[in-house]
Amino acid sequence: MKKILTGLKPTGELTLGNYIGAIVQMKKLQEQYDSYLFIADLHALTIPQDPTDLKRRIKDFLALYIACGIDPNKNIIYLQSENEYIPSISWLLECSTYYGEASRMIQFKEKSKQHSNFSVGLLTYPVLMAADILYADIDLVPVGIDQKQHVELARDIAIRFNKVYGDTFVIPEPLISESGTKIKDLKNPTKKMSKSEDNPNGVIALLDDEKSIRKKIMSATTDSEMSVHFDEENKPGISNLMNIYASLTDKTIEQVEKEFENANYGTFKKRVADVVVETLSKIQNRYHELLNSNELNEILDAGITKSRAIAKEKYIDMKKKMGLER
Repeated sequence: MKKILTGLKPTGELTLGNYIGAIVQMKKLQEQYDSYLFIADLHALTIPQDPTDLKRRIKDFLALYIACGIDPNKNIIYLQSENEYIPSISWLLECSTYYGEASRMIQFKEKSKQHSNFSVGLLTYPVLMAADILYADIDLVPVGIDQKQHVELARDIAIRFNKVYGDTFVIPEPLISESGTKIKDLKNPTKKMSKSEDNPNGVIALLDDEKSIRKKIMSATTDSEMSVHFDEENKPGISNLMNIYASLTDKTIEQVEKEFENANYGTFKKRVADVVVETLSKIQNRYHELLNSNELNEILDAGITKSRAIAKEKYIDMKKKMGLER
């Protein structure tokens, strides 16, 4: 079975858009591949972080993903920072990476322009990302178009290392996965649902309470036509709500249109709210259950034991080939 790897950067808050657009796809992939999933806490350090907040988000992210259906029995789940061999492998890879390659990374160019002072880590973290991928001989890395460049860098580094030192790494491929349904902002349905938006009423966070969820959906922007049919260009608000309802009920848009062909917007919105509340209540219950038990620690302990053993073997192999031995 081919290996697949996903890294979760513990920044921001997870939204309903993240769940429908990405996490649902991850749940499908874990059924098809030997899956590795890690919290990319070292990557978060490329910009300053409050230690208390970072520690909380690491635990929250892990609990939420598992509560959303990521199965510890179908994934090797671990914290990146707990595997001390990965940064060591990264250094060996940095010494096989050209400055021009690292400085051409789109995210480095964009973020370095935003700050007069930025850390060296902003330049080198794509090599750490390559180490995350290469240490476990990962075959496929699910990425969006904006992250494809990082997988291509990992490929270039691996090919170069193999050529100089002998066969060491599997050459990974980017998996531009079939994009999940893109959920839009409830107040501005021409933009994606993002926690970075100015108006919090347009965003449903996975940990929002029932009252807040219902209020946001009932006040979502629609139109004056009062007809529940799908038209993203002329009816972006109602189409967005239809996408949410269809995704959470496993129905087609045509089935949703049929179900609500005689309904007004108030009736439809109430039903959407019911489904969202039902879905997120189950996630939240499981989330709190995880936080109030030792299960997360048990999952991470099992995952890091497996991850560390694999990385140690790869690191020793690399050192020997590079002449780093007595």
